[in-house]
Amino acid sequence: MAQEYIYLDHASTTPVDLKVLEKMRPYFSDLYGNPSGLYGISRKAKDAIDQSRKAVAEFIGASPQEITFTSGGTESDNLAILGVARHVGSGHIITSKIEHSAVLNSCRQLEKEGFDVTYLDVNTEGTVNLNQLKKSLRKDTVLVSIMYANNEIGTVEPISEISDIIKCYRKTNKSEKPYFHSDACQGTLYLDMNVENLGVDLLTFNGSKIYAPKGIGVLYIRESVKINQIIFGGEQERGLRPGTENVPYIVAMAEALNQIKKHDFKEELKMRDFLIDELLKIENSHLNGLRSNRLPNNVNITFDGIEGEAAILYLDKMGIALSTGSACMSKSLKPSHVLSALGRNPEAAHSSLRISLGRGNSLSQMPRVVEAITKIVQELRQMSAIYEK
Repeated sequence: MAQEYIYLDHASTTPVDLKVLEKMRPYFSDLYGNPSGLYGISRKAKDAIDQSRKAVAEFIGASPQEITFTSGGTESDNLAILGVARHVGSGHIITSKIEHSAVLNSCRQLEKEGFDVTYLDVNTEGTVNLNQLKKSLRKDTVLVSIMYANNEIGTVEPISEISDIIKCYRKTNKSEKPYFHSDACQGTLYLDMNVENLGVDLLTFNGSKIYAPKGIGVLYIRESVKINQIIFGGEQERGLRPGTENVPYIVAMAEALNQIKKHDFKEELKMRDFLIDELLKIENSHLNGLRSNRLPNNVNITFDGIEGEAAILYLDKMGIALSTGSACMSKSLKPSHVLSALGRNPEAAHSSLRISLGRGNSLSQMPRVVEAITKIVQELRQMSAIYEK
């Protein structure tokens, strides 16, 4: 009998929940009308979008008109950062060194367009330097973009504290800027997403991390924020995101958020803590990120003397799927920019494994995972010409 396949890369993507799939199914072949049409089948599609928008807005404590549907987290990040900056035309942006590439590359593009960008440091556990943030704020700072929770090491950033710093600066300088954006794609399942509690002006999240399909994202834009479109076409999504709306995926996003309300992640916490405790028993292993203030489903550990990509391939043959870090950077030979920002050397960054748990996992699977990783680490170290015990 074949061993059960254990999937441990939910930070990369999640399977579509069966209830979500059932909810979106009619909008493929039955209620397939273009939402911009005036006849019955189109009006039903438009109504589905309107109801989904209300559900998404309710989930984050916003108004429906503040919700823009996009193709995913990357587009939402691009729209937030490029849209705000280009509306102002010039100035200063603040972000951190451990952001997702969608944020970092948007900021690098703005540097080419004449904007000044400050990349904040983080400490050895991945928390943004708040004192540096305070000192970096300037009268021409138009946007601060700090992620809610890191996709590689799981560290949860002090978003409400960052918001307080920004609000204080605004009040002192009698300005509505800088605006505050946060990429919350990794935190949507587990963290408070109420935009008033967080104090954000723009918020990114997507479907592929919450058991909805790949290819659907959301950008919350506070009503007072002025933003330029970055894609050109029709008037869909108030002109900010032109193109025929992806009705089944929009419906799926709303239903996935509805399912989160019923999700209890205590089991994932138990699995996470079990894995950290057991894997750190392996000699010369080191936890990346905070031990406590991290996502309930994230484990990221460096095993000195191994090659992370080799470990993944061996584990795959043993029926276990996990990663070394962000799937968006999997084709790059460069060490993780997140681990480098934590002060890890290139060898340590290449020797790390990321486990991200999900609804399909159980505590009973974890001893097999620990046994497999222990075995692979030992074998790779024995083959290594540079590893010294």
